[in-house]
Formats: sequence, C-alpha cells, structure tokens
Amino acid sequence: MTSLTDFKEVWLVDFEYTAPSGAVPEVRCMVALEYFSGRKIRLWIDEIAKLNQPPYNIGKDALFVAYYASAEFNCHLALGWELPCYVLDLFVEFRNTTNGLATPCGAGLVGALTYYGLSSIEAADKASMRELAIRAGHYSNQEKAKLLDYCESDVDALKRLLPVMLPHIDLPRAILRGRYMKAVAQIEHAGIPIDQDTLNRLEMHWKTIQDQLIAEVDQHYGVYEGRTFKAQRFADWLISNNIPWPVLPSSKLDLKDNTFKDMARTFPQIAPLRELRIALSQMRLSELAVGPDDRNRCLLSPFRSRTGRNQPSNTRFIFGPAVWFRCLIKPKQGFGSAYIDWSQQEFGIAAALSNDPLMKEAYSSGDPYLSFAIQAGAVPSDATKKTHKAEREQFKACVLAVQYGMGAESLSLRINQPVIRARELLRLHRDTYRVFWRWSEDGLNYAMLYNKLWTVFGWTLQLNANPNPRSLSNFPMQANGAEMLRLACCLVTEAGITVCAPIHDALLIEAPLDQLDAHIQKTQALMAEASSIVLDGFALRSDVDIVRYPDRYRDERGTQMWETVSRILDDLETQPVRSCTSHLCASAL
Repeated sequence: MTSLTDFKEVWLVDFEYTAPSGAVPEVRCMVALEYFSGRKIRLWIDEIAKLNQPPYNIGKDALFVAYYASAEFNCHLALGWELPCYVLDLFVEFRNTTNGLATPCGAGLVGALTYYGLSSIEAADKASMRELAIRAGHYSNQEKAKLLDYCESDVDALKRLLPVMLPHIDLPRAILRGRYMKAVAQIEHAGIPIDQDTLNRLEMHWKTIQDQLIAEVDQHYGVYEGRTFKAQRFADWLISNNIPWPVLPSSKLDLKDNTFKDMARTFPQIAPLRELRIALSQMRLSELAVGPDDRNRCLLSPFRSRTGRNQPSNTRFIFGPAVWFRCLIKPKQGFGSAYIDWSQQEFGIAAALSNDPLMKEAYSSGDPYLSFAIQAGAVPSDATKKTHKAEREQFKACVLAVQYGMGAESLSLRINQPVIRARELLRLHRDTYRVFWRWSEDGLNYAMLYNKLWTVFGWTLQLNANPNPRSLSNFPMQANGAEMLRLACCLVTEAGITVCAPIHDALLIEAPLDQLDAHIQKTQALMAEASSIVLDGFALRSDVDIVRYPDRYRDERGTQMWETVSRILDDLETQPVRSCTSHLCASAL
C-alpha cells in the first residue's frame, strides 16, 4: 500500500472515554468519517454497546486513521471489538516529521494543527470537554450532543490534517508504525499482574518504613541527617572508601540519579544507598496505576523519545521506580511470567549495521566482552570468565563506554583505574573494530552535514542548532533497537501471546503454567526473527528469567532492598504498638 487510493475506504475515527487509574477505558461516544465519501457515524455508548464489531470497515481494503491510535484501540478492546488491519497514526507521523525540532504547542492534536497553520479548538474548551468525558453519572441530551460535537471536531481536524501531512509520510513504513500502535493497545490492555495486598501494606506503613530504611541502610554510610542527604558526609564516605566520584563544573559532587546508577555498576556498595535515595525522594506508591483487577496499566507513551522508544511515567509504571519495587510483580494463580531480553543488544546491532567482521565474530561467540579482550591480545585465546574476570569486566566497561559515548575520564571512573588505562582500552577498541569505527564516524559526518539520521524503517531524527555528537553516534544502536522491540511486540502479540510490558530491550510475557514454556520458546523465536529483519539476517540471542506462581518477579539488583523492606514491614505488623511508639518518638525528635 503506497497511497490512500490503494484503499477502498479510509476511516477517520475518534472516541471519547474515561480511563480510571490502572483500569480499561469506559467509552462515552465515538465519531467516524469515511474520507472519500463523507459518510459519518456518530454513536453514544448505549448504541455502541449493542455492537459486537466496529460500525466501520476494518478489513484489508480499508485504512484506519487516528491521532494517537492506541487510545482508540484500547476502546476497541474494552468493547470486545477486533482491531483494524491497516493503521495510519498521525501522531506518530507528526513525531517522526518533527523529531528533534521545536514544536511550540507540543505534539498533541492541537500542536500538530498549529504547526501546520490550521485552526483548532481552544485549549480551555478542549479541557472542559475532557472533564465532561471523564465525569461519572448521567448525561443529559444536551451534554451528549456537546460531547459528540467535540468528538466530531477532532475527526474534522484529522480530515484537515491528513492531506497536509500526507506529502511528508512514507505510507508503507507509516503503516508499520501504525501496526505497532495496535500492539501497544493490546499490551496496555493486558497490564502487569501486581501483588495488590503487599502494595496496600506498603502504602499503609510507607512513612515509617522510610524512617527505618534510613536507620538500617544509612548505618553503613552515615550520610543522612534525619531525612536530609548531606553531600559533605557523602564526600567523606567516598574518600574513606577510596571511591572516585564525578564532579560538576562547580567542583561539587554530581548527585544526579543517573550518576548513582552508573557508579553502582562499578561499585556495588553504592546500590543500597541509591535505592534508599529513590525510596525517599521519587517513590510515591499511591501513584502506581493499578486497576480493580490488580493489574498495572498506564500509557506506554510510544515514540515519545528521540530514538522512538516508549516513555511511560516513572511513577505510574511498575518498571519506573527503584528496581526492588518490581518484586510486586506476581503472576496470578495458575499463571507464570517470563522476562525475555536480547543478549548484548546494542553490541549486536553495532556489529550488524557496521558489518564489522570481528565485532560480529565477538557477538556470535556468546561473550563479546571476553572475545574483545582476546581479539585485542589482552588475554590468551583460552581465557574464560573465571580465569580472567577482572580483564573481562574492564573490556565490558569499555564496550559500554563506547556505546554511550564516554571519554577516558568517565571510563576510568567506571573501572576505578587510572585515565591512562581507560585511554588504552579505548584505543584497543578502535584498533580492533576499525570497520565499526569507520562506519560510526561516516554516519556522524553525514548527520552533521545533512542534519538528519534515520533507522532502517525510517524513524528520523532532525538535528537542531547544537547537536550532541555522542547522542548522534549512539542513535543508530538505540533507535534501531527500538525498531526491533516494536517489531517483536507486533509479532508476539499477533501470535496470540500475552505481552504485559515492553522494557527497553525486553518483553514481559504471561501465560497459563501449562503453556508458559511453549510461549517462551515462541517469543524467543519471534524476537530472533525481529532482530534478523532489522539487521538484514543477523539474529540476536535472548535470555529469559521465568517466574511461576506462587513466586514473584525479582531483579537481583533490588533483592537486598526488597528483603530489607519486607522484613521491616513484617516487623511493623507483628509489633504494631512498639513500632508506632518508636515512630512517634522519632517524629517528635
């Protein structure tokens, strides 16, 4: 399908609905307009509820057009309707056209209309109509008419926007992106199984748990005064433990969470302190979006990042806060879950796209980090993880540093070695993978010259006035990794497998226990297929962590904190009087 005329019908569709936190949508009304004939459908929920299929063509001879189509598809799923075959999402295409450029009024429908010089409904009117849509209770005939008129105004906006945007749209690739929006809706509809009982217990005692976490965790650091993190105390602790730490241009310690995250990889003793900081400053348990069926659902916010990755809310999505919090993921009775992620995805993507034979060979070995060390002549050919663990860790850190555009100074901090050693590792990477570096530098030069980069399926980054060379160098790996994940989501959901969440380079799936192993095998095969399609025949491996009821999901990085929190919670509930008194005394002090 290369043009609109390849379709018999083109349907522009919009729903109005409310979506309580963590729950599936409750539809209010819908409007659909057939682009060629002008045929219009306006239905209120009492009429919609009588239908077991959409009142418009969703077959192979029709194109479904919407703005942020996953919202419409969530309504389809809530109503028990099938999803259309072909989808054009103008939100996604507007993001693709303007990715990297300024959009003064945002990326919403109003923002797109404004960007192209088209009139739109006033923001205040739009807000009032959204308030009307989410309101519970009876609607008068006048209110129904107003909401239907508002819904129709969005469809009319699509009608005006489509011909303006169409010259900038590569329709076959746009339909592939629309296909992903169908997968997004199915994933959002499925949700992630949550141990609601434990979440309720945590919420009930959260303030007291936070106080006791400070007492337990900080005894090893001594950096808190009450609930306040003291930078000078932390600096003293770093000195006493001989840990170098990045500083800001002002010479003050860099205390951003990403810095703590990076440093915890090199110095595992930092991890509990980072988890504590998150628990005190970022975690608001009540904001986790859990529906009445004990499943975490929130907008995945597809295509929101410059690389095209999802950007779900860090507070509403279970994979957003601290890693220990993920232990609340627990399959329901009779079910199991599997976390399946591509092995060394970015290294594999870099090897395939650059067609560097040594890099491909390293990935195919199963341990690219040790293979890199062997190829560079730093360890003998019979080296193993056990015999040369330290060297492997340094070469692994070097690979990651290259992927994220780190310089020698940053790498030296990560490996806790002199800068001269970091420079040597980076030199070895350049000398070993010459083909990759030539490809990477050619891509960067092209981007700087033509102000544009894109993925194999056409997700495009436009360069602004001050491009970041590090981000540009990493864009092909990150953005093509996003393409790979999107395609895998399509293939797996279309195979009838329940995907609960996509997480950067992984899928969380769910299945009845007697089908779980077969679904895991199928998912891994489809993920390999997706990688092979994106990388022109070079398939990536995947690893799997399995959770079977009654066990819960665990991330080893957060296991210690989870066990600490669980112990504190159990103690609070078994000794309520003493805990309450202790908390009150601590508060009084």
